[in-house]
Amino acid sequence: MLLTIISTVIVLGILIFVHELGHFILSKKMGVKVLKFSLGFGPKLIGKKMGETEYQISVFPLGGFVKLLGENPEEEVKEVDRYRSFSVAPIWKRALIIGAGPFFNFFLAVVIFSLINMFVGIPLPPSSKIGEISPGLPAESAGLKKGDTILSIDGVAIDQWDDLSKIIRGSEGKELLLKVKRDGEALDIKVTPKPSTQKNLFGEEVQTFIIGITPFEEGVVQKVNPVTALGTGFLQTWNGIQLTVIGIIKIIQRVIPAKEIGSPIMIAKLAGEQAKKGVLSLAIFTAIISINLGLINLFPIPILDGGHFLFLGLEAILRKPLSIKKMEIAQQVGLIFIIFLMLFAIYNDLIRYFFPGGFGF
Repeated sequence: MLLTIISTVIVLGILIFVHELGHFILSKKMGVKVLKFSLGFGPKLIGKKMGETEYQISVFPLGGFVKLLGENPEEEVKEVDRYRSFSVAPIWKRALIIGAGPFFNFFLAVVIFSLINMFVGIPLPPSSKIGEISPGLPAESAGLKKGDTILSIDGVAIDQWDDLSKIIRGSEGKELLLKVKRDGEALDIKVTPKPSTQKNLFGEEVQTFIIGITPFEEGVVQKVNPVTALGTGFLQTWNGIQLTVIGIIKIIQRVIPAKEIGSPIMIAKLAGEQAKKGVLSLAIFTAIISINLGLINLFPIPILDGGHFLFLGLEAILRKPLSIKKMEIAQQVGLIFIIFLMLFAIYNDLIRYFFPGGFGF
């Protein structure tokens, strides 16, 4: 329990700090005055004013905020400070400040993945060496054996398992000629893939073709230089963003059940589990959650960063800011939506972890 609490505080603390740091740094760079930098919401626990900004830690750790001068257009701003007000800054400056939070979350993921790639290594893709043969499927009937290495299929050279898998899945059931290396000898083996219905990453049933083989688990990683580590880190983060977006779409399409939506309770549970596995697992988990946090904040929901982007877009189209009344109503609606979504997620986690049989009603 103590490990779960500590790991959760570390993960959420880092993610919130990095997100708000993005807003903070860009505000400073854009010449907008920062009045307050807070980790957490609610009453202040500790705080100190340094220069023109008050830095504080508040009671509720599930968030944070940066308070900018003139963030509320109705706020009274001294004439001498007016040029440093957020509300009078050009739209492009305000957009950069708003977008800096999610961007820093994505960049944190890049940094974490890059450091892992450089100091731990990049997992090498599985080779075309066969690990296991499933009984009763075409590979066994054709005479393939564990330890065989597939060199080519229909004359197409094979280096990695992904290449092999792609050809088999797209074969449409046509007979394939495999050149196989076994005990130093090259053999030609014909095999006809069998149609199969399988579930993908999101639980959808998809039609594919298989022969009944699995890759040889080599578990090889390779340390890389900083440039390659950074490039791969960007690619891993981009893949994480794409996967998260697809997952969200699948939830909206009800392919993934809504009961899979989790709250900070799930984050705490998973953070504790990853911490038990070690620092590496916890770091990867932090990167994944950072990607999720960055994307969620870009949702066009008033009160989130994406909602502010929506207001800026409307301001650009209408050539004037929305009225304070309309923005307040929109933010109230957005807040209610977020509260209900959070309550729903908490309900899911209570059922998932504490009351698997339901509440009895």
